[in-house]
Amino acid sequence: MRRPLIQAWTDLWMQRAGPDRFGKLATWLAGLPYAPYKARVALAHRYPQGYIAPSAQLNGQRIRRGRHVFIGDGVVIYQRQDGGPIELADYVELHRDTIIECGRGGSLSIGERTGIQPRCQLSAYVEQIIIGRGCQIAPQCAFYPYDHGTAPGQAIVYQPLTSKGPIVLEDDVWLGYSVVVLSGVTIGAGTVVGAGSVVTRSLPAGVIAAGAPARIVRERTALDIGQITTG
Repeated sequence: MRRPLIQAWTDLWMQRAGPDRFGKLATWLAGLPYAPYKARVALAHRYPQGYIAPSAQLNGQRIRRGRHVFIGDGVVIYQRQDGGPIELADYVELHRDTIIECGRGGSLSIGERTGIQPRCQLSAYVEQIIIGRGCQIAPQCAFYPYDHGTAPGQAIVYQPLTSKGPIVLEDDVWLGYSVVVLSGVTIGAGTVVGAGSVVTRSLPAGVIAAGAPARIVRERTALDIGQITTG
């Protein structure tokens, strides 16, 4: 009996859920029967409009969300007036305290079924950040598609922003804990980057890389693929 009542309660409030003030209240009420954090991903999967935690902050006129998107507690999406679009495809997950921002012509897109784990920083200034489908981004990863000038004779705060090009992650990329990806980098499909790495140059598809700067350790093998699939 309890399960049908919970379902009816959730259906009632999720029909009214959204990013505005009343929608946040409705989302909070809908989530009461569920455990916090990742347990509420199920709500995003169940309802096409997805789930936006009441504590999340979305600011911008060109933020486009696909179906079943999950936006967790404390997530911030900030689009400056001079920023390009921010696009989240179907079933994207943005977990606790992740910050996405864009400005100065930069834009961001995240492909279908990609998961961004807690406390990641994606700063799309000057250039694009393009993340493909099915990527797994571990906690505290950072993406910076721009470089800050360091010329003498000018305060750092006034140094111009430059870029070597966009950041591109092709499909099925896996970044370990606290990986930093810098401007002009493309990471090929299926590549794995070890925890704590700093990726300053492009990596081909299907390799394992690690270090600061990140270097190719070896190619992925059939055994690696099996471990990743089941792990």
